[in-house]
This record gives sequence, structure tokens and C-alpha cells, in this order.
Amino acid sequence: MSSSQLLKTGRSVIQSEIDALSMLKESLGESFVKAINLLYKSEGRIIVSGMGKSGHIGRKIAATLSSTGSPAQFLHPAEASHGDLGVVTTKDTLLILSNSGETQELANLVAFAKRFSIKLIGVANDPNSSLIQNSKIGIILPQTGEACETGVVPSNSSVMLLALGDALAIALMKHRKFSVEAFREFHPGGQLGARLTQVQFVMHTGDSIPLVDANTPMPETLLMMSQKGFGVAGVVSEEGTLLGIITDGDLRRHMDGLLEANSGEVMTSSPVTISQNSLAEEALALMQEKKITCLFVLDNSSPARVSGILHIHDCLRLGVI
Repeated sequence: MSSSQLLKTGRSVIQSEIDALSMLKESLGESFVKAINLLYKSEGRIIVSGMGKSGHIGRKIAATLSSTGSPAQFLHPAEASHGDLGVVTTKDTLLILSNSGETQELANLVAFAKRFSIKLIGVANDPNSSLIQNSKIGIILPQTGEACETGVVPSNSSVMLLALGDALAIALMKHRKFSVEAFREFHPGGQLGARLTQVQFVMHTGDSIPLVDANTPMPETLLMMSQKGFGVAGVVSEEGTLLGIITDGDLRRHMDGLLEANSGEVMTSSPVTISQNSLAEEALALMQEKKITCLFVLDNSSPARVSGILHIHDCLRLGVI
């Protein structure tokens, strides 16, 4: 095939999948809402199952549900028939995925759910299929065919299942009012965990904070700035509120008579600060926007007091980019 033909094929597949997703979006209705409410009220876990490509997508859906506040587990239908059905309890809710709704390997799982009155949500493209007919709630996928000319390569059907799974997980997450803080607890590692880490867990505290009062002579302030290693000093009141900041720029602007001045005379008032409850990614964005390398961190008291200092390198070491 020529380059133009290959590009034409690739674009055609993507367009076909876009069209399928548009149809899926328009098809969502009352069954989707009922499924969310059923999953929300579930006293146990969400057991996701599917065979073949539906199974691969089912694993991803289970992982997404678990990470967004809805404990879920993937159960392979073939393994279920050989003893793994024991993981399913009467408090669980089954979410079974099948394009046709007639996948043979799912039959025992569907029968088990019916025998023990286990709540079952079925997803398929045929409303008259065995899966949908035996489900408490059936979500019907549009019959779009596949993106390939032969119609046998799971493509449109797989993309719709994946999108539907994301829609279920995110709608359920919002219904649960699952917070950013809770989300962070499920994602402590990697870049996502880094981005969701609060400033208070990264900042330097205690004696590490370069602080002076307004009457501190500049020779003492310069020595302290050198010892702390941040290249800045915060000027605070007796109550610990931040009055100003001294940077390299302030030192250059006050070179004439610098050693005879005190910190209050050299500082820049109203410096850029951040709350200790802010996210590390917010702090990094603020430092990049203001073209600065340090931020003094304020606590939640009123008036707010200095609780720490954050350097841009702290964010980068954490993995925030």
C-alpha cells in the first residue's frame, strides 16, 4: 500500500470510532442512570467480567473504579467456572461486558448470579441477548459494526466499551463526591501522586526556614541566607506573619549602605506566597509564572503565619512537571 492509502485507512478507522462514540453518547439514557445508582448502593465490590477484548477492557474498568472510590475486581469468566466464583458474594454487583451478549464463557457466571440473586448489570449490543435478558439492568451499545472492512476486528465495539467504563467510573465518582484528597490516597506513587501531593508534605519547616524580623541587621541576615541555602529571607512580625521577603534582587538594589541597613528597610513587601493546603503542581505553576525559585508557605490561621518554605527543586524531585 502507498503512504496515502495507509493514511487514508488510519484516518478512516479513527473516524469510524469517533462516529461510534457519538452514537454511544446519544444512546445513554435511563439504564445508565439506574446502573450508577445500583453501583452506588452496592454493599460489596463491583465484580467486572468479560471475555477476549471485552475482558482486557474490563480489567481497565475495574482498575479505574477501584482508584476512584468504588472497590472493584476483575474476574475472568473461564477461571470463574473453575473455582473462582467463590470470590463473588451476594453483596457484590456484577458488571459483565460482551459485545454480542452471547459469549459462551459468561453463561456460568450469569447463571450463578441468577441462582444466588446477585445484582447484575449487563452490557451488550443486542437487547434480546441472553446477557441482557438475565440482567437486572441492561446497557445497550449501538450496533455500529467494526472499523475494519471485514467487520471482525474489535475496534468500534472496544472503544465504546472503554468509553462507557470511563463514563460509569467518573459519574459514580462524582455521585460519591470523591475528593481530590481521597484520590491522592489511592495514587501515592508516580507523577499523578506527585501532582496531587499537598505543599505541606513537601515544604521545609522548623529551623530550615530562613526567617528574620524587621530589625535584624543586614550582616546577620546575609549570614543566615547563606547558611539556609535558599537565597532568600522572610521578614516576619512577632506573631509570625510574613511582612516581606529579601531576595538577590533586593540586595543588588540596596548595595549602597546595605550593611548599615536592617531587614525591614531592604525587604520587598507583599511577596508571593502559597497555602500549605495547595497542591505541589499549583506551587510549581506559580513559581514558573512569577519566574521565582522559592515560595513561603502560609498556614490556615488568621492571620496566616509562615509554616514553611518550598523550593522549585523540591517539586521537581517529587516528580511534578
